[in-house]
Amino acid sequence: MQGAMNDTHPTHKLAARLAHVEKGGAPKYHEQNAQQGKLFCRRRVELLVDPGSFVEDGALANVLADDLPADGVVTGMATMHGREVAIMANDSTVKAGSWGALTVEKIVRIQEQALRYRLPMLYLVDSAGARITDQIEMFPGRRHAGRIFHNEVKLSGLVPQICLLFGPSAAGGAYIPAFCDVIFMVDKNASMYLGSPRMAEMVIGEKITLEELGGAKMHTSESGCADFLCKTEEEAIRDARAWLEYFPQRSGEKPAICGSKPPKRSRLIDDIVPADEKTAFDVKELIEAVVDEGSFFEVKKRFAKEVVCGLARIEGRVIGLVASQPKEKGGVLFVDSADKAARFIWLCDAFEIPLVFLTDVPGFMIGSRVEKQGIIRHGAKMIAAMSEATVPRLCVVVRKAYGAGLYAMSGPAFEPDVTIALPQASIGVMGAEAAVNAVYFNKIQEKPEAERAAYVEKLRADYREQIDLMKLASALVVDAVVPGGRLRSELARRLRYLECKADQRPPKKHCVYPV
Repeated sequence: MQGAMNDTHPTHKLAARLAHVEKGGAPKYHEQNAQQGKLFCRRRVELLVDPGSFVEDGALANVLADDLPADGVVTGMATMHGREVAIMANDSTVKAGSWGALTVEKIVRIQEQALRYRLPMLYLVDSAGARITDQIEMFPGRRHAGRIFHNEVKLSGLVPQICLLFGPSAAGGAYIPAFCDVIFMVDKNASMYLGSPRMAEMVIGEKITLEELGGAKMHTSESGCADFLCKTEEEAIRDARAWLEYFPQRSGEKPAICGSKPPKRSRLIDDIVPADEKTAFDVKELIEAVVDEGSFFEVKKRFAKEVVCGLARIEGRVIGLVASQPKEKGGVLFVDSADKAARFIWLCDAFEIPLVFLTDVPGFMIGSRVEKQGIIRHGAKMIAAMSEATVPRLCVVVRKAYGAGLYAMSGPAFEPDVTIALPQASIGVMGAEAAVNAVYFNKIQEKPEAERAAYVEKLRADYREQIDLMKLASALVVDAVVPGGRLRSELARRLRYLECKADQRPPKKHCVYPV
């Protein structure tokens, strides 16, 4: 009978080494994380992936250095919802999750596997950045830190890239989240910044807190760098799992069609959307009345609120929604909202997600402030993103579509697959009030004051007749005028018919983007 293994047996030694690695850093660092509500990196991976599916690479990196288990990063492959994915997770209990030479090598290798096998790549980030003491071994060379970002760009649009930001992402490391498709930030713990508050004070004399400089609330509401503000790590993990279900495994494939529930309709669409274009309403209520129940997944909802972007399903088919929000700044497009929409359009186009535009837009903002911010350039960016998208594009004119706002929201000239209008829709260079003031200002001033109001009202009525929806439908500017109660079924049928749409992009390398 074989005897029990002694402590010197290679298998026992291996087990002891692996047990040491799997514990991560010293207990005091685990305690610090627990006090902040932070999970151990290996627990994060367990919660993210399907049970028992994770296969780790490079667990023994730097194993001969007792204080560097796995060199501070966990990498490997697993499944989520039965789909293979690649994962890297910083271990903040080991040198604060900082990058050494083997940390970088492990991240580069798992990215290369994601590239080779066309796997979605997930980054669980909680890192203080580079180890300055190791910079020659990990910073300047061909397979050093810069290769991580180079690989992210290679992977971009090829496979989904998801960042869950649990702690800091400092200095150059902040570009890991930046190159991802989506960033989930955990409130109060997650941060990203190029220079710390201490560095900001030392270099430019600015005194600022970490939260103000690069916290989750700031990045989800002001900079727009992050997409989701999560209260807890568990919420971030749950949302990341849900996010992936809207996407195909890789470019060239389509998102899966799943079962659907019809929307819960507390109000009819004709009641949700006021006939008077100057009366605000919440476009999210319209969205919920059109898409499958519980399917709307809004992106960047704290940022540039005048446009609403998000994923949803109609009869189980994934769509991307770009919608004017009349209750925020009247739905006027600003620099940030143009940026927000452009990036979302690129994301959907990369992964074969049809785009539905819900249009109620007065146009782009005017004035010296936005001109200095580059409203023309940023508006052109949104228009370019929409124009070059080859996925099915469906334009729904909910109420008004004026000026370049019509163009940005996939108006008829930009070859949408269909332009649908609700009965109260209006399309023109501008609204009646603005048009009359622009064209007839001098004539209005010439009228006696007692006659002006009636004269102006007649001019407005004449202008409204010029841009009457029935005239536009008669001239085939719009393809269909649909009552609100039929909008969901109309979109569902058209999405089915458009499934076989082929890429019609002209042969060239890429646009010269106005960014």
